[in-house]
Amino acid sequence: MIEMKVMGIALDTRTGSPIVVLHDKDNRKALPIWIGSAEASAIIRKIENLSVSRPMTHDLIINIIQKTGYTLEKIEINDVEKETYYATLYLNNPETGDSLQIDSRPSDAIAVAIRVDAPIFVTANVISNGSVSTDSAKDEEEAQEFKKFVQSIKPSDFAKLMKDNDHHESDQ
Repeated sequence: MIEMKVMGIALDTRTGSPIVVLHDKDNRKALPIWIGSAEASAIIRKIENLSVSRPMTHDLIINIIQKTGYTLEKIEINDVEKETYYATLYLNNPETGDSLQIDSRPSDAIAVAIRVDAPIFVTANVISNGSVSTDSAKDEEEAQEFKKFVQSIKPSDFAKLMKDNDHHESDQ
């Protein structure tokens, strides 16, 4: 599980659709998720600290959560299937110890989470399926280090490894 933050909202140049972009704390990976205009507006309003006279939908959700005695502990973007992402809100009631998990669209979960500074987590399989690298220099450096390591391996290293394994298997 990787904690991510909202980097911002972008627009898909082909379709004009809004995209929320999450990034990891090292700015190595970015996860773009295509979202609706209403959710994009809700996220932008919070990022830019714009206030409205009446509670908008995501503010209402936070108000309901808090009035029932719960807090939003975290959100988790935990699956992607055919370009559809899935998320879960994790609620906790500190007085009773009760906890709830609520299915959500990632855009709504993110819009709710940023209102109370709840952490946003993304599972490894979502990262591997949907993220893009944002640090090609670091990626290239690691690739070169791995290439040097592979080139430094000698056939005798494998012979020694095989001999060590033979000894361990005969011990059993």
